[in-house]
Amino acid sequence: MIAEFEEYLGKIEDEAHQERVRTVLNWVQETFPQLEQRYAWNQPMFTDHGTFIIGFSVAKPHMAFAPEGPVMEEFADQIAAAHYNPGKKFGRIKWTQDVDYDLLKQIIAFNIADKTDCTTFWRK
Repeated sequence: MIAEFEEYLGKIEDEAHQERVRTVLNWVQETFPQLEQRYAWNQPMFTDHGTFIIGFSVAKPHMAFAPEGPVMEEFADQIAAAHYNPGKKFGRIKWTQDVDYDLLKQIIAFNIADKTDCTTFWRK
């Protein structure tokens, strides 16, 4: 884990929440070892060939995953089925909910494939 991720994690006051985010970040890196870690906009994120794939953040009631708006639309039914609270560009996983790693894997794999030829950080 890069030092900036550890610094970010250290700011999460609840130890259980801190450990959960660490587990998810490590899972992403182990599952998609080709992704690069980046810390920007005050959140840990993962990129592929310089393009954004997914970012994570925390708030008092939840952990959020942000794969960009088009991906949220693509997976709207699955996100709803997981009972996650969707936003336009991110989803919220309550601390009391399980992390659906299969869904995260599908979202990340979709973004990697969809942005194979993307030459910008964000979708245009």
